[in-house]
Amino acid sequence: MLSRRLLLGGLAAGVASRALAAPQPLMVEGALTQGGWAMGSVPLGALVMLDGAPLPVEQGRFLIAFDRDAGPKAMLSASLPTGENLTQELTIAPRAWHIEQVDTPLRPPSLPDEAYAKLRAEEVARINAARARGEQAEGWAQKFLWPAKGRLSGQFGSQRIYQGVPGSYHSGTDIALPQGAPYAAPAAGVVVLAADHAFTLEGNLLMLDHGMGLISAFLHSSALLVKEGDRVAQGQSIGLVGMTGRATGPHLHWGMRWREARLDPALFCVSQS
Repeated sequence: MLSRRLLLGGLAAGVASRALAAPQPLMVEGALTQGGWAMGSVPLGALVMLDGAPLPVEQGRFLIAFDRDAGPKAMLSASLPTGENLTQELTIAPRAWHIEQVDTPLRPPSLPDEAYAKLRAEEVARINAARARGEQAEGWAQKFLWPAKGRLSGQFGSQRIYQGVPGSYHSGTDIALPQGAPYAAPAAGVVVLAADHAFTLEGNLLMLDHGMGLISAFLHSSALLVKEGDRVAQGQSIGLVGMTGRATGPHLHWGMRWREARLDPALFCVSQS
């Protein structure tokens, strides 16, 4: 994992000196890369913005993240209670995505009939409403666990190019597991969507809000073990692996988003081994 720590207002050198030094006014640490994330800290009462957009701050801590296609720079700023204003240009490292060139045309999707279009619009509306709820949860600040252990059969960000025409990139991480295998919450959260029927693409979809705008989605489940509104603890079983929706075999698709940014779940977790 790419990891970087940035300190604004001075750099403390060594554990002993950090213990004696005054707290740094702004610190950011994490995976400053496409599809990555970082944690930050500021003095209580400080206001923080990323690229001009205000960020929620909880007890002096905040979260930022970067889309799969994020540009090379982001601007972080903080207004301190003392009246001091700090700015820092963050460098977002690019990643070499797995790109596969395919010598066949990208088959254009057939026009959906009215019934499908109406059904899909309703599903997308439910997904968007779940993302917009903005639940209070502490999972965003936890060290994430893998929801299940298995062979990683699909990489975040991978993409096929069909005779020069790019298809959609893979927006999550796939874990190959047997039908009915349980999976658990990677971090604490609130269930904001638990599909009562299989969605056309996602199948039995489960979405967890970890707080601070960070949301996990689990696709293709054979069954869900929680319901909307439930608060779940890290490591709690929340569903069973399946192949509902658009899936060619049983697996767990785990996707993550922060606001509108699509993130790489593997960057949130330590190695499976």
